[in-house]
Amino acid sequence: MRKVYLDSNATTMTHPDVVDAMLPFFSERYGNASSVHSFGREAKKDLEKARQRVAAIINAESADEIVFTSGGTEADNHAIIGAAEALKEKGKHIITSSVEHNAVLNACRFLERRGYKVTYLGVDEYGLVDPGEVRANIKEDTTLISVMTANNETGTIMPVDEIGRIADEKGVVFHTDAVQAAGKVRVDLRETGAHLASLSAHKIYGPKGVGALYIRKGTRIEPVAYGGHQEKGRRPGTENIPGIVGFGKACEIALSGISGHAEKIKHLRDMLHDRIKREIGGIKLNGHPEKRLPNTLNVSFENLEGESITLGLDLEGIAVSTGSACTSGSLEPSHVLKSMKVEPPFLQGSVRFSFSAFNTEEEVIYVAGKLPAIIDRLRKISPARKPA
Repeated sequence: MRKVYLDSNATTMTHPDVVDAMLPFFSERYGNASSVHSFGREAKKDLEKARQRVAAIINAESADEIVFTSGGTEADNHAIIGAAEALKEKGKHIITSSVEHNAVLNACRFLERRGYKVTYLGVDEYGLVDPGEVRANIKEDTTLISVMTANNETGTIMPVDEIGRIADEKGVVFHTDAVQAAGKVRVDLRETGAHLASLSAHKIYGPKGVGALYIRKGTRIEPVAYGGHQEKGRRPGTENIPGIVGFGKACEIALSGISGHAEKIKHLRDMLHDRIKREIGGIKLNGHPEKRLPNTLNVSFENLEGESITLGLDLEGIAVSTGSACTSGSLEPSHVLKSMKVEPPFLQGSVRFSFSAFNTEEEVIYVAGKLPAIIDRLRKISPARKPA
């Protein structure tokens, strides 16, 4: 059976060049970067080289602004909880959006249980946060704003540059979850003015289990774990040198080909969307038609369940998802689509097709050829089917 992977927002294949870069660090270059002997010094040198590469992909002013973590979730938690705790004497009000990743939402809920107040901003029909709403909800005790750069389910790209300017004007710390955006579209944190940003390696052909938190120079933040002196005391624990080296290599690859890859991937995305629109009725595009990641296509099929479609495609060797991998298997409608006020006939029937640089036109043709029959079969047995 042919295998087609269209779930790259969940994770990507590790790039062969990334694997090659990592392999020596499992064998002959296995030193601890905190050790003072030659093995440790060599590991430290490779760690700092990777830090520079990660800094470059977001145009950080200094590599010292990069703190390595175990992934995007830890980076989000550190940013939100760490900044809130550092600034609690000024106030305990946080602003975020209702469509954030659960790593952000659950960190905010954790703080709510400890006396913080959180404003969850709604979004429009395309999933966009209104910067005017951000401004209107800033209070004297607001210390933190957290709005993602691009949504992981719909691909909608948020107006983070404008939100960053508002935060700067009001003297509020601004965090953005850039996990899905960095490496796919241009992310310039100096232009955005973000104080904090979360990144993850496995979304851009790097290894799983490694990410980073950008902390702009001068930003106050408390650690959320305690131990040794690693990462200048900001994140304790022996560094995952193989993963960090792989992350750095993935950033180098992404930065060198970001424009070309984006155009190729967008072509494949739009090619599949055009075929779906032409051959299948009762569909709805979720997300902004233009302000969207080049690799993400989220479509709802009227009166169907996304899980059933996903399973039908899986039987044909096609991997897709209904939304975030972190909520996979949940029967609850997507909190993102609910926030966008997607109508009930389309709410449960969403499928996310997310592409990578390794996908091909032949794969799109294969998927487009299999999907209509799956939708037709499911609609014939759907309880919501209208009688003839």
